[in-house]
Amino acid sequence: MAPGLPTAMDRPHFIGIGGAGMSGIAKILAQRGAKVAGSDARESATAEALRALGATVHIGHDAAHLASDATCVVVSSAIRADNPELARATELGIPVVHRSDALASLMEGLRPIAVAGTHGKTTTTSMLAVTLSSLGLDPSYAIGGDLDAPGSNALHGEGDIFVAEADESDRSFHKYAPEVAIILNVELDHHANYASMDEIYESFETFVGKIVPGGTLVIAADQSGAAELTKRVRDAGELKVVTYGESEGADLRIHKITARGLTSEVTVILNGKFLTFTVSVPGRHYAHNAVAALAAGIAVGIPAHNLASAIGSYTGVKRRLQLKGEAAGVQVIDSYAHHPTEMTADLEAMRASAGDSRLLVLFQPHLFSRTQELGKEMGQSLALADASVVLDIYPAREDPIPGITSALIIDAAVAAGADVRAAHEKSDAVAAVAGMTKPGDLVLTMGAGDVTDLGPQILAELAKQ
Repeated sequence: MAPGLPTAMDRPHFIGIGGAGMSGIAKILAQRGAKVAGSDARESATAEALRALGATVHIGHDAAHLASDATCVVVSSAIRADNPELARATELGIPVVHRSDALASLMEGLRPIAVAGTHGKTTTTSMLAVTLSSLGLDPSYAIGGDLDAPGSNALHGEGDIFVAEADESDRSFHKYAPEVAIILNVELDHHANYASMDEIYESFETFVGKIVPGGTLVIAADQSGAAELTKRVRDAGELKVVTYGESEGADLRIHKITARGLTSEVTVILNGKFLTFTVSVPGRHYAHNAVAALAAGIAVGIPAHNLASAIGSYTGVKRRLQLKGEAAGVQVIDSYAHHPTEMTADLEAMRASAGDSRLLVLFQPHLFSRTQELGKEMGQSLALADASVVLDIYPAREDPIPGITSALIIDAAVAAGADVRAAHEKSDAVAAVAGMTKPGDLVLTMGAGDVTDLGPQILAELAKQ
């Protein structure tokens, strides 16, 4: 039986309740019986899903939205100090709780599996959640993306396992004490918070140090940053380290990955025996995520053959190579990739699936700081497409940086031999992409911002042709 409400979380108020991480925590609290309230900048399907659970969701940020009897105010790192509801909480003496502390409190008394890494967290967390659910284990989970419907990013389960996406961007993953931790990769990202790889390694070492005594670290053997971290933490007390990947020395070795259209067949070597299973999303990157999920399931005591058969029940998460539709013989697929490594992985996966079809990309860079540091690499990734349109930078929580624009990416893409053009208005981007297509093409909308909204618009434009 899963535990009830954490202390002082029975009447929480969430600032930014519609966000991927915040909405999941709010959903679990509502399912545990809390009187949940909160606000968000705009109306959304997620807000409506929370209301269906009994939560009060205000649109817009206003001090009047905060009830005086709220037991705490939950915030993420994206909430600015001048937010009127946050200021009101200070006036009323209501405790302010960071999202990561709220999530950590939900895991108390359970067996947490925390999934970390520069990219792949949402997919791997989702794979685990779906796999464990299909095995009847009824886990709780909190994911950074929806599985199949708005509000499906989290669930309060009656089982004793809690699967959570562990965010390294603001070091908030230091708050968790998992029984099993997965580290998919270790790369320099989140440049506003990390100045060097040394800082990244130190942060991940701290996270590893939070694994409970006797717990397990599941970590990639093939990725250079993860391999370096493994060397640093091998002797970290009562910790079992399980490496996975295609490297000869991996503890859970991937023997073969076979592409089968929009799926993959994966064979691993476990205890000297071959084990084969299907991954219902394409590409080597996602096959590795599935093997990480397999290793974590084994670490909590689930038979490997049960896990292998259940992993095939995972059919994807929204925005991770999600088919949005088809019109005029053109398929439109959505990708959340925004880091060059993710972009390359998704483009290679789609290139393998496309066969002789053309691959066209509508890319929206995410964050000025990321573009400043990785714009050249983003442009080089776009050279894998037959043609690309690049939007202006989606700022999210950041203020502009002088001189940092999408031109950095476009120039690098052109230098790499890519066919790429700029679009400053979204309507122009939609028209440009639709005008480039011919039957049989694949169109990929790519980025972590609101470029996802343009897929349906492209389909509507194609339907007119």
